[in-house]
Amino acid sequence: MADKPKVYFTAEISPAGLARAAQALGRTPSGQVAVKISTGEPGPRGHNWLDPALIADYVAAVGGTLVESNTAYPGRRQRADQHYQVAVEHGYTAIASVDIQDAEGETSLPVPEGRHLKEDIVGSHYGDYDFYVILSHFKGHGMGGFGGAVKNISIGLASSAGKRNIHSAGTSTTDFSGSGTHEGFLESMAEAGRAVVSSRGDSILYINVMNNISVDCDCDGDAAPPDMADIGILSSLDPVALDKACVDLIYAAADGQSVIERMESRQGLHTLEYGARIGLGSLEYDLVDLD
Repeated sequence: MADKPKVYFTAEISPAGLARAAQALGRTPSGQVAVKISTGEPGPRGHNWLDPALIADYVAAVGGTLVESNTAYPGRRQRADQHYQVAVEHGYTAIASVDIQDAEGETSLPVPEGRHLKEDIVGSHYGDYDFYVILSHFKGHGMGGFGGAVKNISIGLASSAGKRNIHSAGTSTTDFSGSGTHEGFLESMAEAGRAVVSSRGDSILYINVMNNISVDCDCDGDAAPPDMADIGILSSLDPVALDKACVDLIYAAADGQSVIERMESRQGLHTLEYGARIGLGSLEYDLVDLD
């Protein structure tokens, strides 16, 4: 029987804790390194995105460029020039170069045996990088139930048209909902994620930061404030195992009720279950405490 993938955990949410979680993976980013984050939607309450001060040392250590793609919904992050300005305002350009990957067009990745998607549409700059660090803020999400590594490699890396393709379960690149079902959307996220993983081989790793955990996504400019205690930083070479470990920690927390309700009401675990079925990753894992 194959060994379960390892998920590493530290309760220390600091630059040192982030470095320790990354180093535990034993996979060193090299060449042109992309660090995929969410720049966060500006708004009256949407301030839960990753603190640049937390990630700056690690991004510098790997020589990374922070990468993002434009949104599919109206707002300042829908156009590359305005999206870049949001990155400036949120402090990300102060710590590294920022690349809006679909600023100059799109390209597509094949989806291996996709039930819904035939292609995953990403920014044209996607192939400019040799290695991807998927650095995610784990939190709730209004449609997906939660957002972590799988959302960051699917919806996160997809271009505007690619996001619509995923949301519509492959039925439209122009209509956000198309004729797709909610279950199809959840499964399409896993399919898009598999396209990315298949294209990267061993040139990718995943880190989730569990702090400032709200029921809403960083993409919500009016996100509800966090209502549970910070948990820690987790890392893995398996995106499904990593997200499943984070989900399990939410269930184990004494104050996780609101996020649990959000995950269950949106059937969020289905994305991971389907991802495990199509080979994106494993629902089983060994949790390794680094503290």
